[in-house]
Parts: sequence; C-alpha cells; structure tokens
Amino acid sequence: MIKKLFRKIPLAWLQLTKAKTRLLVALIGIAFADILMFMQLGFQEGLYDCNTIFHRSIKADLVMLSSQTIGIYYMESFPRPLLYQALNFEEVESVNSIYVSILSWKNPQTKQYYPILTYAFDPNRNVLDLSEVYGQQHKLKQADVVLFDRTSRPEWGTQYMLNKFQEDNNIVTEVDKRRVKLGGFFTMGPSFSADANLITSDLTFFKISGRHPDDIDVGLINIDPRYDPQEILSLLRKELPDDIKIITKKDFINLETQYWAESSPIGVIFGIGVIMGFIVGAVIVYQILYADVFDHLSEYATLKAMGYSHLFLLKLVFQEALILAFLGYIPGYLLSVLLYDLTRGATFLPIFMTVERGAFVLILTLVMCFISGMIAIRKLQDADPADIF
Repeated sequence: MIKKLFRKIPLAWLQLTKAKTRLLVALIGIAFADILMFMQLGFQEGLYDCNTIFHRSIKADLVMLSSQTIGIYYMESFPRPLLYQALNFEEVESVNSIYVSILSWKNPQTKQYYPILTYAFDPNRNVLDLSEVYGQQHKLKQADVVLFDRTSRPEWGTQYMLNKFQEDNNIVTEVDKRRVKLGGFFTMGPSFSADANLITSDLTFFKISGRHPDDIDVGLINIDPRYDPQEILSLLRKELPDDIKIITKKDFINLETQYWAESSPIGVIFGIGVIMGFIVGAVIVYQILYADVFDHLSEYATLKAMGYSHLFLLKLVFQEALILAFLGYIPGYLLSVLLYDLTRGATFLPIFMTVERGAFVLILTLVMCFISGMIAIRKLQDADPADIF
C-alpha cells in the first residue's frame, strides 16, 4: 500500500518544484504554523513545570491541605493539630508543616516593594528536595535570615544582590516592613504565579507575617516504607474531617496543573494558540494545493483521457501534501529548538524540546496537510477530459 502510494512521488515533487516561489511560501507558512504550535505547547508545558517545582520538591508520601485550597497562589490554612492526628496511625513515620504566603519584599537597591512568594518551615527538618536549600538550612536557624531565589526577576534587585553578596556577604532589606538579612541564594525559578521566591524559617515567618503557628498551609505525611501509602491514605480520609483534603504527592502536583489548565485563563490561551496555529497552517496548505490543482487541471484531464483513474490523481495531491508537511516541519522544528533556548535563557522558564512534543507536532502537521488536501481535491472534479478536445 505504502509502496504504491509513494511510487510516483517524483511527479508530485516535479509539480511542486515547478513553481518554486509558491513552494517556498508554502514551506514558510507551514514552518510558521509549526513554530506557533511548538511555542504554545512549550509555554503550556513550561507553565505546568515552573508552577509545580515546589510540589515536586517536597519530601512526603501524602499531603494534607485545606479543602478550600485550589493552588499554590490560593492557599487556605488549616489547624496544625489535624496534621498531628495522623501520628495516631502507627504506619505514619513523621509529619511536617510548611507555611506559604505572599509577602512584600523591599528591593535593597531601589527601595521599591514587590510581592514575593514565601515558603517557611522548621529548619531542623529536611522537607524540600533542593540541595542548595538543605545545605543552607543551618543559616535559617538564625533569627530574621532569609534565602532568596537567584532566578527571580531583576526588579526584585536580584543582580544587585548577587554582586553585592560576593563582595561583603552583608545584605539587609525588609519583608513586610520587618528587617531581614540575606543568608544566601537558591534556585527554584520564576513561575506564572510568582516572579520571585523566598525561603525562611517558621519562627522568622511568624514574626514577619503575624501568622499563628497552628495555622499551616501544607502538611507533609511520610509513611513507613513497609506500608502502602495508598492504603494509609484511605484510612486517614475516614478519620479526618471533610474540610481537610489528603492526597498523594502526585495528586498535589496534578492539583496545581489542573488549576492552570482549566481555571486559569493563561492555560486556556495557550490551548487556543495551538488551535490557531493548526488552522493557519491548514489554510496556507489548502491555498497552495488548490492553486496547484487549478494550474494543472488541463494536465489532469489529459491523464484521465489517457486512462489514469481519479484515484491516481487523488494520490498525487496527497503526495504533495505529505511532501509539504515534512519539508515545512523540518525548519519549523529547528527554529523552535533555537527559540526554546533563547526563551529559557531570558526568562528561566523550563522550556525544553521533547521527543513527545516533536512527534505530536509532526502528527498535527501531517493531519493539517491531509485535511487541506481533502478540501483541495474537490477541484479535481473539474478535470474533465472532454474539456481538452
């Protein structure tokens, strides 16, 4: 079947290359459509990745949240004694708590205030799988010491602090009008919900925010390795009140992803962008194929008069569509890889080309060209052998 389909590809190729300008325009159009789809999909995946770095870094088998929590930027506190109830189960090895809040950061250089996403926990507990944080947790045991994300946006004074910290290691600023000292830097990365991140101890956080220690945002539950966390999850859900949500770490990640995919307009916009890229490419390919069929109607009519079937002509048009799909995809893919690198360097967003995304866009490109070919072949009905005599 495939052999028969591609056996006469040279004819399709000759027809496409006869009008070189038209072929070039078609390839540019398809490449543009592919780049648009690649960038939208890259931004969408980067959106999910950058907003779940914290979720993926926590050290826990199960996570306890308020039932009102819908995302990291919309956390609701719940009583810490409910977390300690989990210790009544012998299968539970340990529990830890994390506080999350948006505080006001003072740029030490410009003195301007900016919102900053702040995480706080007991520095005697290892709750985050971030080597830079773990290596500096001893600094957080000192009062009013904070760690700043080095990949935060420059408006927060990031570059100024990086340079000054190397010189005298003595940077003092304010968080929510309280004087704090910069103890060091870590890397988490900006996200669509926060342009800057801060980590401090729970005691420092209480003094800065005025939060009561019993009002926690994220409860971490570690299960004894001898037991199945899924079974313990069911037991805990039966014992604890309905206003508490207990989920696995994977579901905690999915909760954030689902918010950005379904509730946030940003996730919807990226999805629409992929659809628009597909439509743009389909229209361009259709116009090229339609024009090509129109220009060769007399030749097609002659082929019919010579005994070639209508099916042969259909295959010819689809061969042209496949050639356009593959030739347009290659530059679109290569340029997208370059744009990913440039975007990642400029924004620190985790945007990388993956095999899965490359294959997905290739399939979309083939489908796009196939649909365009389906519409364009209607013009073949006008190829009547009687018209040439």
